[in-house]
Amino acid sequence: MDSAEEGLCDEVHRLGTEPPPEERSHGLVVSGGHAELVRVESDRIVPLARTRDDAPGEAFDKVARRAGLPYPGGPVVDRIAAKADGSRYSLPIGRVSDGSDDFSFSGLKTAMLREFEKRGVDGSTIDAGSLAGDLADLFASFQRAIVTALLERVRGVHEREGIRRLALSGGVAANSELRATISKWGEDNGVEVLLPARSLTTDNAAMIAWAGLIRYRRGGAPPLDAIVAKSRWPLGT
Repeated sequence: MDSAEEGLCDEVHRLGTEPPPEERSHGLVVSGGHAELVRVESDRIVPLARTRDDAPGEAFDKVARRAGLPYPGGPVVDRIAAKADGSRYSLPIGRVSDGSDDFSFSGLKTAMLREFEKRGVDGSTIDAGSLAGDLADLFASFQRAIVTALLERVRGVHEREGIRRLALSGGVAANSELRATISKWGEDNGVEVLLPARSLTTDNAAMIAWAGLIRYRRGGAPPLDAIVAKSRWPLGT
């Protein structure tokens, strides 16, 4: 077992010895396949908003690949944005037409592709480390639009039903701007924001094991013949 694996095991062990969160809280799951805002109750998870098309991590990867940046795109864009101006360009904040709180990032992705066309960005490999000026600011503005869309939904739910505790999870939970923005919002509004260690944000096995531990503590292990495996098990079941 290497040092990284030992660190992960220590972290999971620590989580397993902590008390479970209070009965009612909220969670924001942001990854390459999901964008979902949920209310966590003592016996169920209630979906409040979810993506209708591209997930944030998927948008990061597709836009980065189209620009000629390496995979995965999220961490690369994050590093570029840290040295650029995310307020320079006004890009669309995804909203759905029916007025719900659901997320939509396909319009933002399309807007970025159009900006690439204007600049002659054709997918040829570019060096993220030396990227600066106009294109760096464009990527920073792209990231800002994703973070703004996520925060808008959190604000809306907070106004309607109040959020006391918000847990951020998923691969995009490693994003620096998202972590800083959600944390600042929590401080300003008296909401406890729980951020995972970056080393755990992309470890699906650890997340599943933790969820399984909580369920086991509540009701023990079900008989094997009662277990039905589903590759896309919906939240709330």
